[in-house]
Amino acid sequence: MAPPKPPTDSPSLIRPLGQRAREAMRLRHLSPRTEDAYLGWMRRYHEFNDRKDPVLFGAEQVTAFLSHLATDIEVSASTQNQALAALLFLYRHVLEVDLPWLDEVVRAKRPERLPVVLSREEVRAVISQMEGRPRLMATVLYGSGVRLMECCCLRVKDLDFQRQQLIVRQGKGRKDRVTLLPRLLHEPLRAQLEVDRVQHQADLDRGAGWVELPDGLDRKLRGDGRTWQWQWVFPATRTYNHKQSGQERRHHLHETVLQRAVKDAVRASGITKRATTHTFRHSFATHLLEDGTDIRTLQELLGHADISTTMIYLHVLDRGPMGVRSPLDSMPDLVKEEDEGRYAGLDSGERVPWGDGEDGDGG
Repeated sequence: MAPPKPPTDSPSLIRPLGQRAREAMRLRHLSPRTEDAYLGWMRRYHEFNDRKDPVLFGAEQVTAFLSHLATDIEVSASTQNQALAALLFLYRHVLEVDLPWLDEVVRAKRPERLPVVLSREEVRAVISQMEGRPRLMATVLYGSGVRLMECCCLRVKDLDFQRQQLIVRQGKGRKDRVTLLPRLLHEPLRAQLEVDRVQHQADLDRGAGWVELPDGLDRKLRGDGRTWQWQWVFPATRTYNHKQSGQERRHHLHETVLQRAVKDAVRASGITKRATTHTFRHSFATHLLEDGTDIRTLQELLGHADISTTMIYLHVLDRGPMGVRSPLDSMPDLVKEEDEGRYAGLDSGERVPWGDGEDGDGG
């Protein structure tokens, strides 16, 4: 039996679905990255159901799509939940369909994972393998605990050298916060700003020098897009033409430049941990806790809405799980120096006896 045809007055057919979804997201000030992600999931959901009108679907189709992602494509739980959030937004805010089954769709349970943390020596080893702007940006990630895009989007006005503060504008959740600006970074950042100033003046001399302003401020503050205070701390090497305004603008340095530099530095340092740009933020938090910073202060510096998110760093302190030392560490006489030679064969793959005359089964 052929599936029923969507009614001609179906709300999803009045205007293109993608256009309506984008308008709904911008009305609610979702970030551009969230907007692109949601549109991508809505498109894949539409394709999965043979481009049929989503108004006709229910919990069965949504669950089938999420199961397809988990079993066939094997996406992570967080990715599956992002797809569900996109579909919830589609039905509630785009199609404006009030369906009770939306609240009954089961969310995937995210596994509890510990963050990857580098020791201070490992941080030094990785950053010492870097140079130029990527090296300075990596030190900002570690010294201030900011996220990757928060570092890339820093503007001149966000650096307060006198108060030793770095202001994060519209971070995760579009929230502002204040974090540390290490004294050791003052001179390197001032030197970077001098390079930026020369480049900006050259842009101004040829009629360019514009940057994008947030939240439509380019319409309210006409001309401020060329002022020094709004310029990027880490600008891109090339400019681009903004079609709507006709302005020649300069974007901030693309985040992939820093991501590649960190990846190469980790490999060159010989560190076997799966370290990324975000690992510097984890290391910043863990090292502050090791130095005695209280958990509430750390929560403010990191911009966590929930203290439980910050508490995860208590599990990765340098003193073992939950900051507890093993009782074996207080009994050094149990491990003698001559015992070390008994296990030397393990490195060469030799079969080493357990010492009781029998082969052990492990465990």
